Amino acid sequence: MKIIDGKALALKLRAELKEKIDRSAVKPGLAVVIVGNDPASQIYVRNKIKACGEVGIRSYSYELPASATQKELETLLDSLAVDPSVDGILLQLPLPKSLDAESATAHIPFEKDVDGFSAKNLGLLTLHKERVVACTPLGIMKLLEHEGVTLAGKRAVVLGRSETVGKPMAMLLLNADATVTVCHSKTVGLKEICQSADVLISAVGKAKFVTEDMVKEGAIVIDVGMNRDENGKLCGDVDFEAVKDKTSLITPVPGGVGPMTITMLMYNTYLTKGVKRD
Repeated sequence: MKIIDGKALALKLRAELKEKIDRSAVKPGLAVVIVGNDPASQIYVRNKIKACGEVGIRSYSYELPASATQKELETLLDSLAVDPSVDGILLQLPLPKSLDAESATAHIPFEKDVDGFSAKNLGLLTLHKERVVACTPLGIMKLLEHEGVTLAGKRAVVLGRSETVGKPMAMLLLNADATVTVCHSKTVGLKEICQSADVLISAVGKAKFVTEDMVKEGAIVIDVGMNRDENGKLCGDVDFEAVKDKTSLITPVPGGVGPMTITMLMYNTYLTKGVKRD
């Protein structure tokens, strides 16, 4: 069993990215838009702005009150879409329930979509011509690559089918020639499917959902979850202590996938300057 150190890899990749940006004539600019005062969202935004400063990306923060209308939000996004100083636009989700996230994100042009959530970026991923990819799935692929994991021919199981993690994750694994199964709340025989996985990726948002009897001996387990247990302690979707000794590789929470997500946001912002994927 080896615990994958996502924090260490994230620091390494950020240092490499900083060198590239330092050599660039024009620094990328990222606009971050947050609506309301959700504490978790505010923490995420602060971390993203901090990461921008670390790698040399110009950052602009825009805060709208929870009472903001759909029109006010979309007018702001439209102004950022045509602002030449802004290369990437990030709309922090979730939005207040009064707002339509799908409608709002449609106002972020493909060229400035650093989240990889636009229909065009998702379509390119499906065609294996990906340009900008959702940050968390991309970070997971970087972790697996760093650990020397060959995905071709492996059985990969993804728990969760969200547009932000589950679906793009499945496509990236499929593009890497893995045999992919996506599970969700309506899946029948979940335990047996998980037991067949060479690579098990959980993004369901339920504390300690993946138990020891769901994991095959020697499997690679990637935990995307960020939850609180019964004692209020941060934990993932995987019952880490019970599962770890059955795995060949496993990510912890915190310190696994999380640091890679923000690092990939920085990488995607760098790509929006027109620099081709390395």
